[in-house]
Amino acid sequence: MNYANIKYCDIANGTGVRTSLFVSGCRRHCENCFNKVAWDFDYGKPFDKAVRNEILASLKPDYIGGLSLLGGEPFEPENQRALVGFLHDVKILYPHKTIWCYTGNVYETELLQPSASRCEVTDEMLSCIDVLVDGAFVQDLYDISLRFRGSSNQRIIDMNATRAAGHVVLWQDDPIFADHKM
Repeated sequence: MNYANIKYCDIANGTGVRTSLFVSGCRRHCENCFNKVAWDFDYGKPFDKAVRNEILASLKPDYIGGLSLLGGEPFEPENQRALVGFLHDVKILYPHKTIWCYTGNVYETELLQPSASRCEVTDEMLSCIDVLVDGAFVQDLYDISLRFRGSSNQRIIDMNATRAAGHVVLWQDDPIFADHKM
């Protein structure tokens, strides 16, 4: 797997200060995607052991809230196979930090049911994710006032609550941010 970018001390892609990994490779090709360059699976640099270790070290400080995965598309089967072991390492080393993942896939229909995105490690990868932002970016539903997502069809799913409830439970934002009137 290649990665397009790594942002350290990122505050745009999940709560708190985070490390954000932008993987390369996406077959979805959403209109007006913010990261078209990352559609190419060969774009960027190899996600090798040195890069993994650098990201793991970046998560160590107490002020870092966790890891965010973006793309490209983290749930392309090739990317899942490269990421799942790394996500387990993050969970073992930093059990109190959260993993956010952004995907163009819809959780119930494309990640839980047979689809082009589902592979032998999908369930394992989902088990490592605390918050899943799902759904393709739709230009006609673009809304700059939405926090942590680009279009109103996209959902922010609390995966821990979803697993416990047996149905999708949406993530609840801090009320100070929820009404856009800070």
